[in-house]
Amino acid sequence: MIERKEHLFIVFENLLSIKNQCSSEILCECGSSDITMKQVRYLQVIDEHGEITFSKLAEVTRNSKPTISEMINKFIRMEYVYKKRSPDDGRIYYICLTEKGQNVCRCEQIALLKLTQRMVLSLNEAEVSTLIGILGKVR
Repeated sequence: MIERKEHLFIVFENLLSIKNQCSSEILCECGSSDITMKQVRYLQVIDEHGEITFSKLAEVTRNSKPTISEMINKFIRMEYVYKKRSPDDGRIYYICLTEKGQNVCRCEQIALLKLTQRMVLSLNEAEVSTLIGILGKVR
């Protein structure tokens, strides 16, 4: 039984490696090869909230406000986000994604689509159906 688990581990490790390779290629195409996956996740949090304040982002990501400020300033220099002043309270700024930031956020989804395409091209229809059935059982 251990051999089967080890084999399954190796197979999934290979799939994740292919997905990560696709992610890296997409980030390079976007001119964003210098961003880490942790930074991508922070951009995805901003994307999920649409517009988010520094305080809310610090709360959601469980970071300090100075850490968030430093990260956002870096993202601004990288042209992933911009600050927008609140029309209701001039002391409050919202963090918003630029188009480049939105593209980076979606790199993981695009990478999964590319991985899926590679799988479909490698398998026949019956194998794809079987794979869908098997993976659909995983909870």
